[in-house]
Amino acid sequence: MQNAAFLDPSLHRRLVDGLYLEAMLMADEARSYFDGGVQKDDQIENPLRRVAFACESLKVTTRLMHVIAWLLSQRAWQRGEIEEAELDDEKYRLGRATLTDLEQAADFPFAARALIEGSQDLYDRVMRLQDRMDQRSMPSPSPARALLDRLNTAF
Repeated sequence: MQNAAFLDPSLHRRLVDGLYLEAMLMADEARSYFDGGVQKDDQIENPLRRVAFACESLKVTTRLMHVIAWLLSQRAWQRGEIEEAELDDEKYRLGRATLTDLEQAADFPFAARALIEGSQDLYDRVMRLQDRMDQRSMPSPSPARALLDRLNTAF
């Protein structure tokens, strides 16, 4: 894959550490809110809305756990615990997470909306980082190779 190697090692480490800290803090906030804070925000009276709210709490948790797992994989690579080639394995990639329909969550309490939007933003940033690292790892064809390929297809 060679994706992480294209970043300066100290920049990669700082970036991963900063994102990891943010993800862990957000996970702690989400756990605290969804485990205990929901009773304080009994603004959700409708049973169907309560189910939707519970589903959203699971989506937040899933997004954060995917981000944390990916960041831990990056840390393991930094420490030499896994080989760079192993980063191509699906288990070290950022897992897929379902996005929230923000219209559906519009009437949730402010704290819940903030956690939902924050977790989606963090997930999106990590996904962009992974995508950018993947793009940088793909070898770009040389101009000479591109010309030879065009000639071969022409004849």
